[in-house]
Amino acid sequence: MESGPAIFSGVVFALFGGALLMWTVARVRHREPVAHGVNPVASAAVAGVAAVLALALGTWCFMRS
Repeated sequence: MESGPAIFSGVVFALFGGALLMWTVARVRHREPVAHGVNPVASAAVAGVAAVLALALGTWCFMRS
């Protein structure tokens, strides 16, 4: 019973991180802005870091369950 919330949180973080990472890579490959009105390199870097952190947090949640 105690591992249910950890598994749910891990799935949510993993899906969000994976989707954000795929979206960021697709935008960068097509040379389109990741965020409008922001330096393209900075916005891609921040989005990439956020995606990797979400994936790491999802992995941590799975390890706790």
